[in-house]
Amino acid sequence: MEDYPEYSVQLGKLVKEARKKNKLSQQELAKEIETVNRTVLNIENGRGNPKLEVLYQLVRALGIDPRELFYPEMLNSKDSTNSFLLSALIEGCSEKEAEALWPVVKSVLSALRSKQNEE
Repeated sequence: MEDYPEYSVQLGKLVKEARKKNKLSQQELAKEIETVNRTVLNIENGRGNPKLEVLYQLVRALGIDPRELFYPEMLNSKDSTNSFLLSALIEGCSEKEAEALWPVVKSVLSALRSKQNEE
């Protein structure tokens, strides 16, 4: 039996849970996202590697928070959405960009914290 990557298994769990929460059958979901039943079945069983078009439709149709799929570790923290987005943005910086941003971020944080202490 072929081993599938952990992200395929995680996607399958998320899709199955969300589909049931939305009270949809696999057939109904397949029809809604304009694919075949077999695709939904394979995804839910962790055997799916859907094309972006299918993944996009699944996430939208089922109301799956993309963080659950792409950054599940961030959901376990108490980060707000803005903190999450900031972290993701910073993660994508090159070393040169991070070096240029460091003094700016440090200065802004210092000003914000100073203002909070005054209030």
